[in-house]
Amino acid sequence: MTAPTRARRQLIDGIRWRTRTGAPWRDVSERYNPWVRVYDLFRRWQRDGTWAKIVTRLQTETDAKCLITWDVNIDSTVCRAHQHAAGAAKRGDLQKEPPGGPVVEPADHGLGRSRGGLTTKIHLAVEQGQKPCRC
Repeated sequence: MTAPTRARRQLIDGIRWRTRTGAPWRDVSERYNPWVRVYDLFRRWQRDGTWAKIVTRLQTETDAKCLITWDVNIDSTVCRAHQHAAGAAKRGDLQKEPPGGPVVEPADHGLGRSRGGLTTKIHLAVEQGQKPCRC
């Protein structure tokens, strides 16, 4: 394994550790490289769609081997939203990019009004092992 490959592998291992534990980026161990480098690779790959391509390819290859059972359960619930949930200041984009990446939510997603006030509906799809999936 060459030095750049080993360094890239350490970065990916750092991303995997952070994703698995849910720890803050600043808590990523130095053995994976400085946390800023680990975060930088994660965000670059998120922006250019690399993570989505990896998931799609893994699903395609695993499905071709008949290792995926495509039983999906979907459930939803209605949640009350705080009265200020939709009232953020409209002073332009204070954040360069949304935390989830450059993907823009459709206009029909978000808060709505009901007799109970502001609400939103949450949907969750899970695969056979009860892990959330992206449909």
